[in-house]
Amino acid sequence: METYDIVIIGGGPAGLAAAVSARKNGIDRIVILDRNPELGGILNQCIHNGFGLHTFQEELTGPEYAGRFIEQIKAMGIEYRRNTMVLDVSPEKVIEAANREDGFFQIQAKAVILAMGCRERARGALNIPGYRPAGIYSAGTAQRFINMEGYMPGREVVILGSGDIGLIMARRMTLEGAKVKLVAEVMPYSGGLKRNIVQCLDDYGIPLKLRHTVIEIKGKERVEGIVLAEVDNNGKPIPGTEEFYSCDTLLLSVGLIPENEISRKMGIDMNPVTSGPKVNESFETSIEGVFACGNVLHVHDLVDFVSEEAAIVGEKAASFVKESGAGKEDKTSGRNVRLNPAEGVRYIVPQTIDIMRMDEKITLRFRVDNVYKDSFISVYFDEERILHRKFRIAVPGQMEKIMLLREQISKYPDLKSITVKVESE
Repeated sequence: METYDIVIIGGGPAGLAAAVSARKNGIDRIVILDRNPELGGILNQCIHNGFGLHTFQEELTGPEYAGRFIEQIKAMGIEYRRNTMVLDVSPEKVIEAANREDGFFQIQAKAVILAMGCRERARGALNIPGYRPAGIYSAGTAQRFINMEGYMPGREVVILGSGDIGLIMARRMTLEGAKVKLVAEVMPYSGGLKRNIVQCLDDYGIPLKLRHTVIEIKGKERVEGIVLAEVDNNGKPIPGTEEFYSCDTLLLSVGLIPENEISRKMGIDMNPVTSGPKVNESFETSIEGVFACGNVLHVHDLVDFVSEEAAIVGEKAASFVKESGAGKEDKTSGRNVRLNPAEGVRYIVPQTIDIMRMDEKITLRFRVDNVYKDSFISVYFDEERILHRKFRIAVPGQMEKIMLLREQISKYPDLKSITVKVESE
């Protein structure tokens, strides 16, 4: 059996940034295992710009952003294996994987970093009536067809769901000569970033219909059209609001799900809201020495935040390996402070903090559950409100963050929970 200090599962932006960080923090025996034929993950098909403003202080395309990290991986001599499928990871950190060159192999790791990314929700999760005609794609599949494979999925397009990939594909299909008739969204707000609504829909005159969904797909061999209907507050179609739109292509952009089959099989404690692992202040899961970062942990809106988070995880995994090799000291206080999402907040990452192990400051990332205007984000230490910050607007499609200081938390030795909520005043 091979042995490595750190095994990273996934060679996308999270895995690459974690590997670079771990090497910078003194770990030599690192290997990245990725099932794709090329490193970079989803970034390779994201040929639009807008990446890297936080990380590199310049605007890059997805492949350019990935290329910056891949260059560092190669320059540092970090080992990676492509076309490699990870089959299983045991709680003892034994990885079972297979590829053409090595066949089936096992690796014993001192630390494991989960960076498998996320996947799109499928049509089956939506229960749309109709046959199974050609012309129905997830937005990400259509993106890969156009940007990497050179295929045009269709010419008359309706997009269901206003996630960022769907919005970006509305613009991309238009630029390739297709007619995008509309983007429909069942919620009363878009699931994507405001800048994508402006740059991808408004700039091209593509209508966004909120509180609408597809209730029927017409066509048997190929999509011939869809029936759209308005929905009520419970998401149920309203009779009499049906509209028919002819089209040959339906793109689904109805959300992303962290890729966590391996995590669940390992027995890691999962968060039902994010569908990712529960983690502490070091992004360590419920299994000691197993860390998670990027979209496998919770779905991010900017890749720069993925890289930022993964760099912390690389550093924490490196510290774990060094401590375990030198006779690990117990730096835990044995008292975890819980982080509670309350009114208006869907989730918070991380879920627990041990003040003895946290850095001088910690960033809490969270999403709100609705559109809120001219309200306040409040943070409570148990029952005491210690932060009350006004914001102009907060939307579910954009991740929010709050910074807390170790010094600040240390003043509350009996602190049991930190609550984040939205308040009107």
